[in-house]
Amino acid sequence: MKHTAITILLVAALMTSCDTTPKTANAQTANQETEKALPYQVRQTHRGDSARITAWLKEGSALKSSENLVMFYARKFIGYPYVAYTLDQDLEEGLVINTQGVDCTTYVENVLALTACAKKHQTTFADFCRMLATVRYVKNDVAYISRQHYFTLWLSDNIRDGLVADIQLPPAPLSATRTAHVDYMSTHVSSYKMLNAHPKWLPAIKELEQQVNRTKFTYIPKAQLKDSDKYRKYVRDGDIIAIVTDKAGLDISHVGFAIWHKDGLHLLNASSLRKKVVDEPMTLYQYLQKQTKSVGIRVARIL
Repeated sequence: MKHTAITILLVAALMTSCDTTPKTANAQTANQETEKALPYQVRQTHRGDSARITAWLKEGSALKSSENLVMFYARKFIGYPYVAYTLDQDLEEGLVINTQGVDCTTYVENVLALTACAKKHQTTFADFCRMLATVRYVKNDVAYISRQHYFTLWLSDNIRDGLVADIQLPPAPLSATRTAHVDYMSTHVSSYKMLNAHPKWLPAIKELEQQVNRTKFTYIPKAQLKDSDKYRKYVRDGDIIAIVTDKAGLDISHVGFAIWHKDGLHLLNASSLRKKVVDEPMTLYQYLQKQTKSVGIRVARIL
């Protein structure tokens, strides 16, 4: 009996070993195949990013069509830490994947890429990487000079790609028109790690800024948000909120998602103030009053 029990235990151990090893190998092989299939380097910041993404994509793809996918994914990140300069930790550009620490822009990018994939029932890590490259770069070109560094360019490019749409707002005074004027990157090169290391990229960045400076857009003046209820039929939960700024050289200072509460419109965002992704307890109007350079908000909708 003793020998029989030992034999059973050894067989069970071998079976367990044989069962787990191929799974690990398969996961590693899948990730390696993903990177080989893509024409750029994929940089996963945390072990488990790819597994988390594929799990989330499968969850989202299985939801009913009536579900708000944007809010489903936006809420996945609540409580995750805010991490500044998420994309600029290295001196060479790569497709950075980070699901466990986001800044305001990468938070919106991750949610948009997840939503777009899930709507198409694309559930692989490679699918997500391709979509994120489309969201983050002009013409999917994963290069520093093709990254949409200014949010006005980000919106224009993603509108052109059919991923988002501008919101049709009511006429003045409930809305206003503004022409972008940006030059912050070209006048503050030392603040940008990669650009400072590669001064040869500066002419391309200046050209990018000139492109942004030809853009006009409609926005909601922040004073009008004191009674945000008048925008309920225009702004929905999950719409992208971009805060328009008067800070010299910039167009947009912060981004997040619209979320309605009983007391009005709020901002779901990766907050540098609160050091994490939060459903901001202040109304958006109250929040903007504390941002002295804020002018109002631009609103776009994920399609």
